[in-house]
Amino acid sequence: MATRSPTHRSSSASARPFRPPSCRERTLRRRMENYKKTKIVEKPCPLPFTDLPSDIIEMKVKDGSKIRNLMSYAISKMELDSVRQILFTGSGKAVSKTITCVEIMKRRLKELHQITKVLFKQIEEIWEPIVPEAGLDALTVKRNIPAICVLLSKDALDPQEPGYQAPGSFDTFWIETLKADSQGQVKRKQGGGRGAGSVGKHARPAGGAPGESCAES
Repeated sequence: MATRSPTHRSSSASARPFRPPSCRERTLRRRMENYKKTKIVEKPCPLPFTDLPSDIIEMKVKDGSKIRNLMSYAISKMELDSVRQILFTGSGKAVSKTITCVEIMKRRLKELHQITKVLFKQIEEIWEPIVPEAGLDALTVKRNIPAICVLLSKDALDPQEPGYQAPGSFDTFWIETLKADSQGQVKRKQGGGRGAGSVGKHARPAGGAPGESCAES
C-alpha cells in the first residue's frame, strides 16, 4: 500500500517580501557607523489633564523601575483617606510596565475611576563621533516615542471624558485603546509619504507621528 509523504509549506510563502533600504536609510546608516550615543534628553511634556491638585502624587515609571517598589509606595499613599487621586506616567519601553502598575492598583483598591491618555513625547539622542580627530560634528537625533498617562481617582470622574473607565473594568479597555492607537499609527504612516526620518540640519519629525530626525550640532 502506497503511503503519501507529508507536504510541507514553503517558508517563503509566509515570509514578508524583502524591501531594500531606501537611499535615505543607507545614508543614515553610513553616517551613524561613525558615532556612539552619549546622552538621551527627554523633552518636557505637559500633562494631558486639567485641574489636577497641585500636590497630586505622580508615579513616573521608568524601564528599569521595580514594580514592587513602585506599588509599595503608591498603595501606601492611596490607602490614606486624605489622598484621593494618583497619576501614573510612562513612555517608550516603560508603557507596558505602567499599565501593569495601574492594573495592580485597581485590583487592590476596587472602586477607582480611571482616565487614560495616550500620546507621544519627544526625546533627543546626542551622538558623538567615535574618532574626534575625524572632523565630524556631533549629531542630535530627535525621536517621537509613545507615552501613557493614567489618572486613578477615588472620587467620580467625568464619564464623558475620552479614555474614561468605570470601576471594575480591567484588561478589555487596554486592548481597545492599544488597537485604536495602532490603527491611528498606520493611518499616519500611510498619509505621511515615504521615510520616517530625515538627515540634515534643522530637520524635524513629521506632524507628531513616530519618527526621527538628525540635526548637526
